[in-house]
Amino acid sequence: MARFLFTTWEGGGHVQPMMLVARGLLDRGHQVLLLSDACNGPEADMLGLPFRPWRHAPSRPDKTAASDILRDWEADNPAEGIQNLCGRLIAGPAALYARDVLEALDSAAFDVVVSQELLFGAMMAAEAAKVPLALFCANVWPFPTLAGMPPFGAGMAPAASDQDAMLHQMVGQTTRMLFQCGLPDLNAAREGLGLPPLADLFDQLAVARRVLLATSRSFDFAPEPLAEPFVYVGPYVGDPVQTQDWDAPWSPHDARPLVVVTSSGLYEAQEDLLRRCIEALGDLPVRALVTLGPALDPKDFTPRGNVKVVASAPHGALFGTASLFVTHGGHGSTIRPLMAGLPLLILPGLRDQRDNAMRVTARGAGLMLERDATPAKIAAAVTQLLDDPAYRAAAGALGAAIAADMGARNAEAVLEALLLD
Repeated sequence: MARFLFTTWEGGGHVQPMMLVARGLLDRGHQVLLLSDACNGPEADMLGLPFRPWRHAPSRPDKTAASDILRDWEADNPAEGIQNLCGRLIAGPAALYARDVLEALDSAAFDVVVSQELLFGAMMAAEAAKVPLALFCANVWPFPTLAGMPPFGAGMAPAASDQDAMLHQMVGQTTRMLFQCGLPDLNAAREGLGLPPLADLFDQLAVARRVLLATSRSFDFAPEPLAEPFVYVGPYVGDPVQTQDWDAPWSPHDARPLVVVTSSGLYEAQEDLLRRCIEALGDLPVRALVTLGPALDPKDFTPRGNVKVVASAPHGALFGTASLFVTHGGHGSTIRPLMAGLPLLILPGLRDQRDNAMRVTARGAGLMLERDATPAKIAAAVTQLLDDPAYRAAAGALGAAIAADMGARNAEAVLEALLLD
């Protein structure tokens, strides 16, 4: 039996996958403790996970827009987004996250720290305490440190020519330079822990003995060979733990195709996009269900006769009857419909969403539109996806490969192997 300390923050879809791995280790006889924002406590409790909220570091009490520490929908350009990410999460509060982690490490003899990849403060705490560290990334890798991977954020395909490779290198170098804005804060936090300064912000990642990529190798643009210490462990996704009972709002005899619109669990200033989706679908011969997530209120939206708007619904219960998912492109919201063989219309916005969209469209499993697409363009794309069986066939092939990776997922075994290093 070993003790694993998990650290994450409330930033959307990466929280549940880490909880599922922690639950898996608990089932294998180990002890675990999860450090995260206070609002993640109820879900941890439903999974039976020992939980402690951040005491010094930022800790969101809820999942509303008002408590969001990044507010990344406000950034006017990628450089500003990176600056906010460094100042508000990666480096600015790093000393506070480190303090919480060190207090947890002082309270019990943990054998391994498992941290979400943006919590550099947790990484330096593990380094200072000389406890083995693993990073857990529940989506595609976001930093320009993995050779052979297209640059993150721009939705770029793998390099097909020398010109593409040069463009990738230039974008990667620019991104790496932009992240150095966080280096002074990070080194100040390291100095407070008695650690030497770093020459590059990403040198902090070198402390990790393993970097677990909790996505499907078949979905990702996986480089060959995959550099150490990266390892694909398969996706950890599912309906939220608190999934409610579901009664479909249509007659079981309604033969119109069902289109499901999903929204991010985070606030992303997505109200106007969802209203355009409602308008677009309201003029089509379909049934449509728009699920808003915890950040939005159904009372703020006007449904159409064939379009129902709800706060939430268990997507797993809809896969068997749906014909198409319209999504923002979050990792879980992308691969779960694919595993059900459903094509996607993706309207990406923040973070990894454009990269996920590229991984879908490159395989012919869906279409992507820009976030500001008109209702007419959305309606035309939905019609194209419903009418052309090639999209469903491609989604089925890609989804089957993802499902195979999910069936072979092994994050728990990879983490246990660290005990033998």
